[in-house]
Amino acid sequence: MLIADIALRAKVSPATVSRVINQPHLVAPDRLARVQAVMTAVNYVPTPLHRRRGPKSRLAAPKKIAVWFVGARKTSSLNWFQDQLLQVQPSNERQRIELSVIFTDTPDDFPRALAERQVDGVIIQGMEPAASSMQKLAGLPHVWFMTRRTAAYPGDYVEPDNELNGRLAADYLHSRGHKTLAVISTDPAYSAVAWRVKSFGERAKELGLTVHNILGKARPGVSYLEIAPLHEESDWLVRRMMQTSPRPTGLYMPVDHFCGSLFRSMRQAGLKSERDFEAVLGNYNPVIYHNLDHLPAALNINLPTLVRKVVDHLVWRIENPTAIGRVGVTIAPTMVAMSQSKPLIA
Repeated sequence: MLIADIALRAKVSPATVSRVINQPHLVAPDRLARVQAVMTAVNYVPTPLHRRRGPKSRLAAPKKIAVWFVGARKTSSLNWFQDQLLQVQPSNERQRIELSVIFTDTPDDFPRALAERQVDGVIIQGMEPAASSMQKLAGLPHVWFMTRRTAAYPGDYVEPDNELNGRLAADYLHSRGHKTLAVISTDPAYSAVAWRVKSFGERAKELGLTVHNILGKARPGVSYLEIAPLHEESDWLVRRMMQTSPRPTGLYMPVDHFCGSLFRSMRQAGLKSERDFEAVLGNYNPVIYHNLDHLPAALNINLPTLVRKVVDHLVWRIENPTAIGRVGVTIAPTMVAMSQSKPLIA
């Protein structure tokens, strides 16, 4: 039976039948099942690859990679990596990935899948693995992803440019005419927050601006940002801000997970955006952002690009296991300036 006949019975194009035979991973599941059912019904067996005419598929074997969330229990809130990978993976048909996700409660726990080399490489996320775990990783390609690594971490990494994040935030508020600024955040010990706070303060001072640091309680043992900080903490941060003199009008929140709570506390304290303050966020999560009571400027860390870069770099490490040298990749943020109001001059 010809491919055209199978296509007719399965109600798809001949090109789809060809893809089912040669590149089934590119075919939608419902169409794949339909075509395979017809092929089975008519006892159609494709010609072996080495006997086919024309160019042979050069599709590479899939790379088996793991994302290791260190210091985290399995939770649906950490499905973001798979979601992002699904968005960026179709851009490279020849780089197939089989992804698994691993969780360990502490940095001392070493996953069996890695110990037994069940994967070709691993992306590390969360807390930095203990020294004993790092020793066991020797010989297995691995790349650190995002933040929380220490300055002494010896391996490759891919992360947001946190220093540029703080500098751009200060530049933005300066361009809007603010003279007195504040950086407000929970989780000040979280590395991304610490880097952004430091960079923001240094750049603001370069610009001749006054800066107040209004930071919550340090949680050095926490590997991930708190999703929903207590409203009492937001109330406390707002009270501290209102007690500063002169009171800041330009505000920088290095991360956005607590902004809904903070803006509610500010509203309850009688403060109104664009009248009493103007904010810029150090992260842009559409799920959080579009549920705020107003739309401040924000810095997009470009998470899809970060995911694509870390996967690409890990694949490179897998394919070049003897390459010498440490590689660090940072991705610059981009400004999302939603506010069209006139500058609020302090």
